[in-house]
Amino acid sequence: MTTVVGVVGNPRAESRTHALCRAIVAELAAVAGGAQTDEVDLAALDPRALDRDDPALQLVLAADVLVVASPTYHATYSWLLKGFLDHLGTGALAGTPAVPILLGGAPDHRLAIDVHFIPLLLQLGAATPVRGLFVLESEVDGFAAWAAGWARDQGPALLRAARPA
Repeated sequence: MTTVVGVVGNPRAESRTHALCRAIVAELAAVAGGAQTDEVDLAALDPRALDRDDPALQLVLAADVLVVASPTYHATYSWLLKGFLDHLGTGALAGTPAVPILLGGAPDHRLAIDVHFIPLLLQLGAATPVRGLFVLESEVDGFAAWAAGWARDQGPALLRAARPA
């Protein structure tokens, strides 16, 4: 069975970033015909998010599809997400398809997905077969409904790229 794992890099638990990640994970699971889902909320891990031996790293490494979400900080992803992902070695994600999501307050940070976030995932070995998502704070309320259509359109490409179960 396919496993879709969401990783939320917001230092505040149950954030809007978390809601965006959950929406995409749920919709991808539905498109996959009921894939197993799991999540790593780095805020809930608290200091363990920076622990090289935390089991959350194994959960990420075992995922068939990753959804990685962060608020935008200084035109890039959060320090918490970076610290967590730094424990993965170069190439550790071995072709795992990943969807980066950034939540931002202004459209002038849209390029952060392509300039900072995707290169980080690629260095870790992930594949990005679909474009990353930059979501403005003003778009959060309608995101869940939008996510369903996005997953119908983009989910098949992600699932085809997933490692065989």
